[in-house]
Amino acid sequence: MADLSLPPDYFARQDPSPDEVFYKVPRKVVHIDDHAVQAVRQLFSELLPSQGVYLDLMSSWRSHLPGELKPSHVIGLGMNAEEMLDNPQLDAHIVHNLNREPSLPFDDNSFDAAICTVSVQYLTQPIVVFQEVRRVLKPGALFVVSFSNRCFPSKAVAIWLNSSSRQHIELVSGYFEQAGGWSDIQHRAVEGQSSLFRRPDPLYSVWATKS
Repeated sequence: MADLSLPPDYFARQDPSPDEVFYKVPRKVVHIDDHAVQAVRQLFSELLPSQGVYLDLMSSWRSHLPGELKPSHVIGLGMNAEEMLDNPQLDAHIVHNLNREPSLPFDDNSFDAAICTVSVQYLTQPIVVFQEVRRVLKPGALFVVSFSNRCFPSKAVAIWLNSSSRQHIELVSGYFEQAGGWSDIQHRAVEGQSSLFRRPDPLYSVWATKS
């Protein structure tokens, strides 16, 4: 279990300016390659309930949800409205800075699943956010957190930048444990075969069930 009795400077960032400034300009790019995108879609197809109501936490212009899930409603919560408006899988979106206000603007027991894809490294109050995700999920629902080895270094927290990929898995598992109320914490690592010309992006995922 990761020791999260950590001093505040472990969650400091190189760029301490308000996140609204950094995310003001839309970045309509896919932050992981096709190999990692396929891995996260495969994971979602295995784990998420079909035709459910999903929360896409720290959302952007793509959610990578496989079409066969046919969710009934997907709400994105992120930092840039233009990006989320261009996301064809979102039915609604909310602009919300979790680092300034980690409380989620949703009722208890509202969602059948929550996902956070390639963004957990930017959370400065992860334990509170994980507690909030638990609150808004229905009992027995999953929260699936996926990440790779890429990030915006200026906005990633210090402990993330100074940890290995395997330590990131331990860290996110520790977020679930420290937040409380989560069970059956599991993880998966998908690391493609490197070649002389290409090293595919890995995809690491940690998920747990609301107790």
